[in-house]
Amino acid sequence: MSDRSLTDGSISRAVLSVSAPMVLGIFGVLAVGLADAYFLARVGQTQLAAVGYIYPVTVSVTSLSIGLAAGANAALSQSIGAGTSEDETHRMGLHALGLGLVVGVVVGTALWALQGPIFGLIGAKGPVTDEIADYVFWWAMSFPFLVLSMLVGAMFRARGDGVTASIIMANQAATNIALDPLLIFGLGPFPEMSTGGAGLATFLVRVGATVGGIWWAWRKGHLSTARNPFEQIGRSVRRIGEVGLPAAISNAINPAGMAMVTAAVATLGEAAVAGFGAATRVQSLAIVPLLALSSGIGPVVGQNWGAQRTDRARGAVRVTFLMCGGYGACVGTVLMLFGGPIASAVASGPDDAAVAAVYLRIVGLSLFGYGVLVTGNAAMNARSKAMWSMGLSAARIFAVYLPLAWLLVGLFGFAGIAAAAATANVAAALAMVWATRTTGLSPLADRSELQARSARQ
Repeated sequence: MSDRSLTDGSISRAVLSVSAPMVLGIFGVLAVGLADAYFLARVGQTQLAAVGYIYPVTVSVTSLSIGLAAGANAALSQSIGAGTSEDETHRMGLHALGLGLVVGVVVGTALWALQGPIFGLIGAKGPVTDEIADYVFWWAMSFPFLVLSMLVGAMFRARGDGVTASIIMANQAATNIALDPLLIFGLGPFPEMSTGGAGLATFLVRVGATVGGIWWAWRKGHLSTARNPFEQIGRSVRRIGEVGLPAAISNAINPAGMAMVTAAVATLGEAAVAGFGAATRVQSLAIVPLLALSSGIGPVVGQNWGAQRTDRARGAVRVTFLMCGGYGACVGTVLMLFGGPIASAVASGPDDAAVAAVYLRIVGLSLFGYGVLVTGNAAMNARSKAMWSMGLSAARIFAVYLPLAWLLVGLFGFAGIAAAAATANVAAALAMVWATRTTGLSPLADRSELQARSARQ
């Protein structure tokens, strides 16, 4: 759990040293959504459908915290790579936490106040809205703590320490999953709260994770009191925001698009919504290694770009794209062969399971493309090219996924939704390869070109 430089040694080892521990942490966080769906499916289809509506909205809002974490990681890792003083780096970390607290309170309050119109727009109506309201109250209250814990994790990763960030995330997830059945079903001394119980469990563990993470960061010296803590606060906020705002929008675009696609799925009935929600949660678990790679490449590119080791930054992009291709082939094969049994395990009935199986079998083969997109986005964020990643994410959703989903759902039913998602993933991979070349991060450049560009810079 010690800090390390990512500017020398094996590039593959540098990427994996941060990425590998994050598999456990990200898997744990995403497993919470799957656990919510599993337990609430045992309560009833209405509760499971509520999670189907809730999931894309909360993931969209969560993307704001991911964006702020990306901004903090870019600013801190570049500062560390450039050899900036510890005092200035600590001060920037404190500024990131202050910014995150403000954003978390404002956004959490807005979500709670506007939940009716938001969920109404994606088709939620009737008894399911009561279940949604019970969950969203607690989730909105927990959002400031989520933002703070994400920023603390970014501080550790920027220093090459993916283990500590992973431990914080994994402990949080394990506690949440343990509390879920107690509060949902009312086991032992706990009251039966159904969907609201899942929300309360999330609130409690996020508070604990935030307190523990900040305490550990302080003990490690990453949040030591800086001289003149308010000095250059505007500069820090600007540096974090230059990457954080576009990165937040970029990360929010995908789940926001999922929410809009959910509206198309809703035209097929409640069972289709429940099955789509179950399938996308399984998909979220399947792409955990890809998300871990996106967490690992950011600090590597950031430190090396700050140290003017641009050849190593490009090498990191090349390594991660190859890993995305290899892993995508493996997971696509698994989902093609076992999509049916997996869908049955997370669905509330045969109708839901049939929908989920169609999605997993078709979309699974294209997940490599989504991996190329998210790792490429992380690399460009880390070298302060966040507008590019935002544009590519927007094009994937609004130029490909949404138009095709609404067109094909009328022609082929739910299979059309899955085909649209797969097409969007493959198109995104091709666009990302082009974008990295345009922004100077091309994984296809030969060694002589890398050396010549590095010398010029």
